[in-house]
Amino acid sequence: MTSAANSPRHPRHPHRPSWAGRNYTLLTAAAVVTNLGSQGALIASAFAVLDAGGDGGAVGLVAAARTLPLVLFLLIGGAVADRLPRHHVMVAANALNCVSQAAFAMLVLSGEARLWQMMLLSALGGTGQAFFSPAAEGMLMSTVSGEQASRAFAMFRLAMHGAGLGGAALGGAMVAVIGPGWVLAVDAVAFAVAAALRSLLDVRHIPPREPGGGLLSDLREGWREFVGRPWLWTIVAQFSVVVAVVGAADAVYGPLVARDSLGGAGPWGLALGAFGAGTVGGALLMMRWKPRRLLLAGTLSVFPLATPAAALAVPVPLGPLCAVMFVSGAAIEVFGVSWMTALHQEIPEDKLSRVSAYDWFGSIAMVPLATALAGPAEDAFGRTPALWGCATLVVVVTAAVLCVPDVRNLTRRTKAVTQGVPAPDVEPASADAEGSAWRLG
Repeated sequence: MTSAANSPRHPRHPHRPSWAGRNYTLLTAAAVVTNLGSQGALIASAFAVLDAGGDGGAVGLVAAARTLPLVLFLLIGGAVADRLPRHHVMVAANALNCVSQAAFAMLVLSGEARLWQMMLLSALGGTGQAFFSPAAEGMLMSTVSGEQASRAFAMFRLAMHGAGLGGAALGGAMVAVIGPGWVLAVDAVAFAVAAALRSLLDVRHIPPREPGGGLLSDLREGWREFVGRPWLWTIVAQFSVVVAVVGAADAVYGPLVARDSLGGAGPWGLALGAFGAGTVGGALLMMRWKPRRLLLAGTLSVFPLATPAAALAVPVPLGPLCAVMFVSGAAIEVFGVSWMTALHQEIPEDKLSRVSAYDWFGSIAMVPLATALAGPAEDAFGRTPALWGCATLVVVVTAAVLCVPDVRNLTRRTKAVTQGVPAPDVEPASADAEGSAWRLG
């Protein structure tokens, strides 16, 4: 086992900030590559289904085929990522995504794609994501120093969201020009490049995992870690509702309101673009702001997520709707960075992926149910009351979480937290670096 005294250190690149070491840079570069490809692939897969003669229901089936294995395998993925070297899990998951997208592209380009084939390949992609996500989050958190964690997480999310915005715009244009099959092929190449980058990660600073009692034992241990922290499970429970109702409002009611009151898909696309721009703005804000009470600041920032549903319920004109979407995008980034910083600070390194898996599972498990019930809710109560109900649920569950003392009182530690292991490729930032060159604005 590599000790703190002889752990490998990499010389810091003169043009990178002091907290952006080799591993962090590789992880960020790989995330940018995959987000550029994946956002375009989401558009391409929908148009591939339509070009094959499918309708909106078929598009939904292909999307659901990806979501179901993601929900089913997340907890197993978290346990595997805490048992095996995380970068190996990430590379294997990227390889699976590469193969499934390449096969999807070949089917589409052949002109012989069938719905069941597209569903199967989407399910393989969702399986890869289920193993990748907990490993990736645990790897990122073990890569940065506690002192600079929030800034590093903000920059990482900024890079991802920027790549996502660019990937969506580029992907849409490429689908129109060269067709969905070639865009899916580009996504397969992006996964291959990302896997190559992640294979270069240096994990010698992470202590070898102690032999455990098996997968079920690992899951139980992760569950105890999860339920033993009231701030953790209450916020995950909160987000199981928030993500579900916000997803229903955006995916189901938003396009309908846009069609009936805003002028169609174009204005709704602008509103979603404003949300994406807001996430970039929020990440820029969190590069500078370090709230002392991490979870209090993060939880208060969830309240604005109720405003898009309320704006759609009115409905407001496009300009105010875009403003509301921008603010809610910025707000979710305040929460996201604060949340990642709290997990990095409080959760032991060897349990990060399992806790992350429970977090992911709780956050997405109710999304399929909410989107499935959105239509019946509109039929039963009307679209406007359903949207006001979405907004009200966000406010109520967020206010309830603020009643938990740990949520209000958990504070940022001023000394570096290294999860019990050194972060060999990240050096502490000097006072000058903290206050000058890398302070945005």
